[in-house]
Amino acid sequence: MNETLLDRIEIDPPGPARGTVIWLHGLGADGHDFEPLVRQWDLVERHAVRFVLPHAPPRPVTINGGMVMRAWYDIHDVDFVHHEDEAGIRRSQHQLELLIAAETGHGVPADRIVLAGFSQGGAIALQAGLRHDRPLAGILALSTYLPLASTLDAEMNPLQCATPIRMDHGERDPLVPLALARQSAQYLSERGFEVEFHTYDMEHSLCPPQIDSLYDWFVRRLG
Repeated sequence: MNETLLDRIEIDPPGPARGTVIWLHGLGADGHDFEPLVRQWDLVERHAVRFVLPHAPPRPVTINGGMVMRAWYDIHDVDFVHHEDEAGIRRSQHQLELLIAAETGHGVPADRIVLAGFSQGGAIALQAGLRHDRPLAGILALSTYLPLASTLDAEMNPLQCATPIRMDHGERDPLVPLALARQSAQYLSERGFEVEFHTYDMEHSLCPPQIDSLYDWFVRRLG
């Protein structure tokens, strides 16, 4: 592979991986954000699941006064859907595709790969996963929304309609409106995608009942 892969954390099982989760962090975080949760679960040891936790490149973020931070794309507006950073979103989509290709190149088929992400990372998981050329094991989009929705009809891969999609959201999320997440899930359902939508009594975060449910979801996808 000629192109450079993103810097990342890789957590490998003792033997050959039976599946891979590529998990993208949110705005201003890095790949370490979900590392403690991954190590808390026994998915790596018990189910031979490999985790890839990439770091987004640093870039200025308009909504944060141009401050440079790790971000998958720029955000111009608090409603997220106006003035979208299409170039940045597509660049991160391509970077995620390179990570998927690296996993398949090491013998993990696409239907044993889950794309996961929180907030901005979840948006990129949806952006790349819905357009990927082969069915995936699942797409997990946490506290997020569907980016570049107007392009989906022309670009989506109908084969992904068989890919389980899970979207979780906080009922008190002050950053990404719950209504936008619901609208995104409905938009996908109307196009034939298999969407499981959950809400939890939390803000822009994860909570213990959700974490238990996510573990079970990963086991069903890759266990």
